Amino acid sequence: MRASYDFKGRFFRLSAVNLLTNVTVPLVGLVDTAMLGHLADIRFLAGTALASVLFDYVFWTFGFLRMGATGTTAQAVGRGDTVEVHLVLYRFLTVAGALGVALVIAQWPIREAGFWLLSGEPHVEAAGREYFDARIWSAPATLCSYAFLGWYLGREESRHALVMTVIGNLANVALNWVFIMRLGWAAWGAGLATTLSAYLMLAVALGIFRGLGPPVPWRWSEVLHRGKVRTLSRLNFDIMIRTFCLETAFAVFTNFSSLMGTTVLAANAVILRLLLLASYLIDGAAYAAESLAGIFHGQRDAARLRGVVRLSLLSGLAFSILFLAAFGLAPETWYGLLTSHDEITATASRYHLWLVPVLLFGSLAYMYDGIFLGLTAGRALRNSMLASLLLGFLPVAVVARRFDEPHVLWIALVVFMVARAATLGVASRDLLRSAGAGPPV
Repeated sequence: MRASYDFKGRFFRLSAVNLLTNVTVPLVGLVDTAMLGHLADIRFLAGTALASVLFDYVFWTFGFLRMGATGTTAQAVGRGDTVEVHLVLYRFLTVAGALGVALVIAQWPIREAGFWLLSGEPHVEAAGREYFDARIWSAPATLCSYAFLGWYLGREESRHALVMTVIGNLANVALNWVFIMRLGWAAWGAGLATTLSAYLMLAVALGIFRGLGPPVPWRWSEVLHRGKVRTLSRLNFDIMIRTFCLETAFAVFTNFSSLMGTTVLAANAVILRLLLLASYLIDGAAYAAESLAGIFHGQRDAARLRGVVRLSLLSGLAFSILFLAAFGLAPETWYGLLTSHDEITATASRYHLWLVPVLLFGSLAYMYDGIFLGLTAGRALRNSMLASLLLGFLPVAVVARRFDEPHVLWIALVVFMVARAATLGVASRDLLRSAGAGPPV
């Protein structure tokens, strides 16, 4: 009984801190949306939404820097291998720094290819390019911060991730207010605010790391150990494919929304902001599951690993139901906070009921993601996402585009979430059985 209480207490403590950490991220996005949405010209809101899809690709394609770091760090913590815990961070920082600099160098072809693929009206695309030109310089800081966030989560030190995120995002809000509302820099100001706050977040992460005491020395022969790097590369590649597919689904959703008109694009962008807020709240528990699953796997504690699975799935559903209840009580109030354009609010109100199935099934998918990442089961995540995208989302989305029907586009997103939850649920049974934990239910 005491062991069960300790395990549940750790889960909920981590979830609470992670929730506080995560909620600041979409809240900043909501503030950005609100500031841009209250400008006289909606092209800045629509253009930033379009460019944000490109950055989701550019940055979250390398989301393995956060996700891979958490699972591998947690398993090293579970084994009690202090040296390897630090070497994991050094390896991920090396990759993050190199990729960040490469993105800055390659910004012109990335921008041109991105806006060639993401169709938008000329004035909308012009605003999106302004946002891109300012934000791309944040790449090195953003990717290195991913590595630090993953490392702190893997060590069950969510409070450090909280400090990083809160300081960086509060700075982002303040800078957005200055650049957008006071100086009138609109989309370019939003991008510049994000860039400056990213470097502040990285500085905070480095300060926290220095305060943890004498670290394990950085020796290149150990950081670049051939066997460790090969294993890490396989995991990172699988997670990268998984994340690329996820971002492809939302990019296609946004691009098809754009082809259905600027008003539909802006309305769907507002709804997706709410979905993003909910997903970050749910991810508070998913990150806790990720950390504990990795640690218990490293300790070979099958009973607690089973408990993590059950508790995380129930928690994900509970969070999604609470969010939907809060939204359902006053949807017009939520939309009023994000935009002053009546046509956007009216259009969003026609589609927002699709949030219910998307979020309920999505919450299960998010939780399974956390478990699989903690177990560093990248191949299963990759296969699930490929099947959900190619066999679920894309065929329905193509039908939506063919008939120019936003409702069908939302159905495609529902199918995507259902497929993710189902395929990961089936895969979890074999995965946990092979880990000595048995089936999750």
